[in-house]
Amino acid sequence: MSSGPIGIFGGTFNPIHHGHLRSALELKQSLALDQVRLVPAAEPPLRRAPELSAEQRAELVEQAVASEPGLVCDRRELSRQGPSYTVDTLVELRTELGTDRPLCLIVGTDILERLDQWHRWEELLDFAHLVVIARPGWRMPETGRIASWVEEHGGVSADLQGSPAGLVVLQQQRQLPISATEIRDMIAAGQSPRYLLPDAVWDTIQRLGAYGAGLERQEQHGIC
Repeated sequence: MSSGPIGIFGGTFNPIHHGHLRSALELKQSLALDQVRLVPAAEPPLRRAPELSAEQRAELVEQAVASEPGLVCDRRELSRQGPSYTVDTLVELRTELGTDRPLCLIVGTDILERLDQWHRWEELLDFAHLVVIARPGWRMPETGRIASWVEEHGGVSADLQGSPAGLVVLQQQRQLPISATEIRDMIAAGQSPRYLLPDAVWDTIQRLGAYGAGLERQEQHGIC
């Protein structure tokens, strides 16, 4: 691997879908990242426990990115005990990759707006840049402590290659209107989410019976 920037895209991925994948690939291309690492959260600190185990969700991520060499599943949070704090992941990556390589932590606008709830959130820029994915027309917050923090550290995408960490960059791009919650609700209602997520992911969800997949058919055959 070369010494170019690496994107870090964390989440529950419950389940991973084409919205996640397209965003990751577009960012890799537009920001000239060497790769984007998708990092499933084992124990998300600010959300209820996902229906699938961390191991199962990581398996889905690996299946989803298997044919795209620029996207990689990073399982490191599965091997740690306790809440999956992003700052701990960045510390580990910085130790492994050295102090000079640019790291870009990728988040959505919803995350930025509540970033001050994160564990040691003001230390994130000690280890990585923060890339905020936004729809065209969205603007950074203008008041409050997050706004002040963004103003202090704001930069542009052209600067990401020149330093290892420390900038907040707004990256406007197309976003597919797909949500994991919607997919889970569809499956629970007996509807197919095919074409919202990779076929391999949907096949595994059905095999696992996850989110209620196959429940209706099982009840009809007296299995439940």
